[in-house]
Amino acid sequence: MSYQPFSFDTDHIDLNGKTVLVTGGTGSFGKEFVRTALASSEMRRCIVFSRDEQKHYDMGQEYPSVPGKPIRYFIGDVRDVDRLELAMRGVDYVVHAAAMKHVPAAEYNPFECVQTNIYGAENIVKAALRTGVKKVIALSTDKAANPINLYGATKLASDKIFVAANNISGADGCRFSVVRYGNVIGSRGSVIPFFRKLIDEQSPDLPITDERMTRFWITLQQGVNFVLSSMQMMKGREIFVPKIPSMKITDVAKAMAPGLPLRNVGIRPGEKLHEVMISEDDSRTTVELEDRYVILPAQSDRVLDDYLAEGHKLVPAEFRYASDTNTDWLSGDDLNKMMSSI
Repeated sequence: MSYQPFSFDTDHIDLNGKTVLVTGGTGSFGKEFVRTALASSEMRRCIVFSRDEQKHYDMGQEYPSVPGKPIRYFIGDVRDVDRLELAMRGVDYVVHAAAMKHVPAAEYNPFECVQTNIYGAENIVKAALRTGVKKVIALSTDKAANPINLYGATKLASDKIFVAANNISGADGCRFSVVRYGNVIGSRGSVIPFFRKLIDEQSPDLPITDERMTRFWITLQQGVNFVLSSMQMMKGREIFVPKIPSMKITDVAKAMAPGLPLRNVGIRPGEKLHEVMISEDDSRTTVELEDRYVILPAQSDRVLDDYLAEGHKLVPAEFRYASDTNTDWLSGDDLNKMMSSI
């Protein structure tokens, strides 16, 4: 049976009259988030926060600020807390998508990765608390669960910072939550554009790091919808994990280029065979919803009690949500249909 993905319903999301700031807003996620949010609501203002002026210019040509679709392009770096505070004045919601994400680059430039992913998260928290932001939702990664590379370790630290920020925001203060998902089909840095480039260049083969390797997959639009729906339901302290399919990297290659030989080049430093989004240890405080899991902090029974009171159940003991033991799998036809829809 063909895989039927959840759509992560956004029908009840209300951004009307709200001001939303997106860090890393000129990236692939940020652009799709801005497009979706503006198309589905009458926002007061959408602020794109990014340090790359050329990307600001290019995005401004594609998404100009017009009556009814007010966009503000704010050049700044999440390492600069003063600049963040200026940008967050009058902001209701913050979507934190800025990060240093390239695994080999992070291994070679660890100080830069820590500055952006850890100190940047701390600066988001400080600025949000000082300016009266109502909600912050931060993008994480499957590499933050049981990390073996610096990128994953910094994102785990970032997740901890955002969850713990609820301890100092007060009962009526800003709420902080996190979303965690896997590889985005077609995004920069994904293996799919890399394979597509090699195919277009008529490469004699496709390089594979390990024939056993599996990954979680999600489309960019699904990722945006998941963030929007999580932002709507968040109480603070949650790590939201979507139910999404897995696929072997070899099957990805075969779907994109049937008959093209595969060349094993060996696993790269800091790379896992399989990705985990919920570990056995996290499962003790993880509840299951229809289209997602919600990891809650062990030290906070209140939020967990709220979810249980709503009728949601804890996952089974020793539950592990990993790309190799997933129950949902993409076929080659499924992948090609998803890619053709992008």
